[in-house]
Amino acid sequence: MTAKKNKSNASWVHAHINDPYVKMAQKDGYRARAAYKLKEIDDEYHLIKAGMVIVDLGSTPGSWSQIAREKLSAKGTLNGRVIALDLLPMEPIADVDFILGDFREDAVLEQLQHLVGNAKVDLVLSDMAPNLSGIASVDAARIEHISELALDFAQHHLQTNGALLIKTFHGAAYDGIVKQFRALFKQVHIRKPKASRAHSAETFILGRGLK
Repeated sequence: MTAKKNKSNASWVHAHINDPYVKMAQKDGYRARAAYKLKEIDDEYHLIKAGMVIVDLGSTPGSWSQIAREKLSAKGTLNGRVIALDLLPMEPIADVDFILGDFREDAVLEQLQHLVGNAKVDLVLSDMAPNLSGIASVDAARIEHISELALDFAQHHLQTNGALLIKTFHGAAYDGIVKQFRALFKQVHIRKPKASRAHSAETFILGRGLK
């Protein structure tokens, strides 16, 4: 069993090292290949615009925050604000405010409120993913919970014309998550970017305009 596991790990490492998006991320200075997923979706839907307040949930290691900052700095200077939150520490990114903690806790939300003032958030990003067990029913519940956390956060902090983009996974909980998006947003788009690995069950759901 150990030999099989070691072989599987070695195969993953080999595939990861030779992944073109991993190589591109290293060359372009992004912290993870996930940067290209957000970049591709933003290129299609033009989510990130000058002057926006953007919150990046589950931000570590920070590649989505890097893209958000880059897009807000297209004319040379930052025009907008990026606030990143995570339970795990994140190496600093210039012009990005980072809050360490659980966004369900009042103390963390108070820090967020202090940063944004009375303004509502324009865009919420969530690349969060649960630890998967391999047990379908358990994993479905975890995936649904993570998605619901992002939806609840957006419902309370997004401005009316704002947008929420999350990563989720195909499985038993998927249809229910899409249904919740359609109940909350006027427009719902589902995408699997080219930067997503072909064998991955991940997909991205974008909701725009609160009902």
